[in-house]
Amino acid sequence: MPGDSCYLLRVLTRVVDRTGHVWAELSWTGDRLERLVCGDLVVDGEVIDDPLLGPCHRAGATVMTALDWARPTTIPAIAAPGKLPPGTGGVALDVIARLARDAGVEALRYAGPYPTSALWRSLQRSFRSSASEDDFTASLLDRMAQASRDELPIDFQPAPHDRVWLGHGDHAELRDGLERVVLGGVVYERDGSPARLVEGRAEVWFGDRPWAHVATLSSEGALIEGPHPLPACTSDVVGKAFPPPLRHAIAELVAEAVPALLADDARRLTRERDLRWADLGARAAAATADAFVIHAAIWERIAPLGLARVALAIAEAVTPVVTHAVIAQLMPA
Repeated sequence: MPGDSCYLLRVLTRVVDRTGHVWAELSWTGDRLERLVCGDLVVDGEVIDDPLLGPCHRAGATVMTALDWARPTTIPAIAAPGKLPPGTGGVALDVIARLARDAGVEALRYAGPYPTSALWRSLQRSFRSSASEDDFTASLLDRMAQASRDELPIDFQPAPHDRVWLGHGDHAELRDGLERVVLGGVVYERDGSPARLVEGRAEVWFGDRPWAHVATLSSEGALIEGPHPLPACTSDVVGKAFPPPLRHAIAELVAEAVPALLADDARRLTRERDLRWADLGARAAAATADAFVIHAAIWERIAPLGLARVALAIAEAVTPVVTHAVIAQLMPA
């Protein structure tokens, strides 16, 4: 295995990979966690009372619901996930999966008010579930409105991954083979879009073929070649705004694609903000303070297939960004 774990009296104390990079360190008093350090994130084992979430641990600049760390049976809620240092939330979840597995816990459940798509995707990296993302997120708005702390009746079996440090903040994740690679802050996954892993190659796809080849990795997560810089997009449409009728049409397509309870807010937000073409590197879409921007490569690759196909491709690209923006508006600061 590419990774290793260090134990003291059978309690996990460190997660270190084959390169010697330390991903997490845990200090204990008996079976009580004193502190968890995941890079720039420090979780304090002391339990405090939070007015929204109840018993909690301090987790950097935010809080997370309290756990029995020696035998975790719940997946914690985090008051403000956006305040976690980048990349550290996934490491913390993987530590929880390791601790649960080692303690013989067969399944954990999420107990909190924020069953978001982003949390679902993070959980898939260190747990397995027979449920779907739609099942997990179906009650999001109700749980947010009620600040729910009860368990969602969805089981997550511990299935931690192994990480391989690639330097400069980059890493690979292995479980059933190479599953995920982060290069230059961009996440490449199997079936990802537009950044994806294809037989060990990190590539950026628009339309039905690669836009750029970024790197090649071995089955054990080592870099064979790359990473290479992404090519500039020189399309004539870069910087141009969508006319209002097209923006409104895209808003209707986005409203149809998001969960029904988010449709009105998603439609409103898409209609209110500008839509513009941009060169976004390995991202299909992004949000700025006043606009949603779309990678101009979508125009270059899809326009020859007709404007209807372009509109659908734009909506597919921007829907996750709009959904994130809507949820961010609804969540407490």
